[in-house]
Amino acid sequence: MSEAQVPEAGTLLKVRGLTKYFGSFAACNGIDLSIAPGEIHALLGENGAGKSTLVKMLFGVLQPSEGQIVWQGKPAVIGSPGEARALGVGMVFQHFSLFEALTVAENIALSLDPKIPLAKIAEEAKNLSRDYGLPLDPNAHVADLSVGERQRIEIVRALLQNPKLIILDEPTSVLTPQEADRLFETLFKLKAEGRSVLYISHRLEEVQRICDRATVLRHGKVTGACDPRRETPASLARMMVGSDVAGVERASDTPLGDVLVSVKDLAVPARTPFAVTLSGISMQVRAGEIVAIAGVAGNGQGELFDALSGEVTVPQDDAIEICGRPVGRTGINGRRLLGAGFVPEERHGHAAVSDMALSDNLLLSRSTSDRKAFLSGGVFNVIRHDVIRSIAKRICGEMDVRKSGDDPAAGSLSGGNLQKFIIGRELDRKPQVLIVNQPTWGVDAGAASRIRQALIDLARAGSAVVVISQDLDEIFEVATSIAVISEGRMSRPYAAGELTLEKIGLLMGGIHDSTSPREAVHAH
Repeated sequence: MSEAQVPEAGTLLKVRGLTKYFGSFAACNGIDLSIAPGEIHALLGENGAGKSTLVKMLFGVLQPSEGQIVWQGKPAVIGSPGEARALGVGMVFQHFSLFEALTVAENIALSLDPKIPLAKIAEEAKNLSRDYGLPLDPNAHVADLSVGERQRIEIVRALLQNPKLIILDEPTSVLTPQEADRLFETLFKLKAEGRSVLYISHRLEEVQRICDRATVLRHGKVTGACDPRRETPASLARMMVGSDVAGVERASDTPLGDVLVSVKDLAVPARTPFAVTLSGISMQVRAGEIVAIAGVAGNGQGELFDALSGEVTVPQDDAIEICGRPVGRTGINGRRLLGAGFVPEERHGHAAVSDMALSDNLLLSRSTSDRKAFLSGGVFNVIRHDVIRSIAKRICGEMDVRKSGDDPAAGSLSGGNLQKFIIGRELDRKPQVLIVNQPTWGVDAGAASRIRQALIDLARAGSAVVVISQDLDEIFEVATSIAVISEGRMSRPYAAGELTLEKIGLLMGGIHDSTSPREAVHAH
C-alpha cells in the first residue's frame, strides 16, 4: 500500500484510474488517490500537471473519460457542482465568484436552497463565521470588503452546506501572513471535527506546516506520495518537477544608474464604484534596481499598473516619467516606444488573446517601430510570418515554454507556460523599463524560479524593474527595495533587508507609517 492510499474502511474519497481526455491528450491519466476523514491532504504538481482537471472532476465541473470515484465506500457519479455539494463536497476556487453589489448574505444565498429565508441565512452565516474564527458581517456589501474577508465568504458559503470534504485552490495567495495564520487555525478546527481538506498550493512551506499527506502529479500521472512534514521545500519541489529546481541568484552588487521611472504625487480617481482611488503615490526606480510593491489584492495594484503602463492616462504629464520623459498623458504605445515593457496580471484577454497563436500575440504586443522588423519592406509591406514564428520559437526555448505544437493558440497553454511566454515576449525586446503585475501568479516552483531569475538578470543588465506582487516570498527573493500599497496609498520604500514578514504584513493590513516599520509595529 503506497503512502497515498488508506484502507478502504477508513476512506472518505477514493479515485481509481481516473482519466480525462481532451481529444487525444490525457490531462489526467490513471490517477489513484484516497483521502481519509479528518485529513488535510496536499495535491502538488507543476502547472499543467493535471491538478485543476482532477479537482474539477471531483466537483462535477468535468466528467471523467475513464475510472471511478468512490465516496464513503460507494461508487459515485458527480454530474454537476450541485450534485457534488449534495454529496458533501465543497470547493473554494482560487478566483472568487462573488457579486460586489450584493451583501455577504445575498452572495451566500445564491448557492443555497432558494426557499431558505435570507434572514435565516444571514444568522447562520454570522454564527458559523464566529464559531470558525472567520468573522463576517452578513449585511456588509462585498465591494466594501478586503480580499481576505471575501475569501471568508467563500469558505463560510462552503461550510454552510455541511461538507465532509473541502477543496481549497491556492487559498493563501491573496492573504497577509496574519490572515493566512487565521485560515490555518480554521483548517485545524475542521480537521478536529473529522472533516477533510484537499489543499492545492505552490507554497511548499505551507504544505509542510499543515498537511498530513501529499500526492504529487506530473504530466497527468501520480508520480509520488509522501508525508510533507518529513520533507523540505526543495525535496517537495524535486518530486514535482522530477529534478532539482534551480535557485534564484541574487544580484547584490549591481551598481545603480540613472532614474528611469519617476512617479511624483500621482493621483488617480476611481473609475468605477468598486475601483480604488490612488492618492499621493511617489517613487523612483533606478537602472539596475528592482522595486517590489507588496499588498493584499484590491488595494490599488491594478489601478497603479494601469497608470504606469499608460492604459489609464492622467492630466499631469510630469506625474509619471519614463527614461527622463514625462508620460502622464502618453498612452501605452508611446511608452513602449521609449523602451518600456509591461506585463499585466490577467493573462487571458489582457496580456494575450486566447484564440490567437503565440506568434500573432507576439506581433500584437510590439510597438509600431518594433513591427517594422516583421515586414517585408516592399511596396505592400507584407507581414513575414516566418520571422514572427521564429522569434516566438526562440522565446519559448529560452523560457522553457511547454506547448502542444509549433505555434499553438495561447489558450491551449497551461497558465504557468503562458505566463513564461508573456514574460519572455517582453524580455525579448530588452526593455529599459519593465513593469510586471503578479509575475508568478498561480505558477509552479520551477516556472517561478525561471521568471524571477529573468527579472533579476534584466535589472543586472541595467534596466529598471517594478514588480507588483502579493507573494511575499517572491518579493523578498527578487527585490532590492520594497514599498507597500494599502487602500490606494503607498508607503515609502525600504531596503529589502529592513523588513520582516511581520512588519510587511502590518503595512499590508493598513498601518500607514511615515518613518519606519518599527514605529508601525508599536502603533499596532
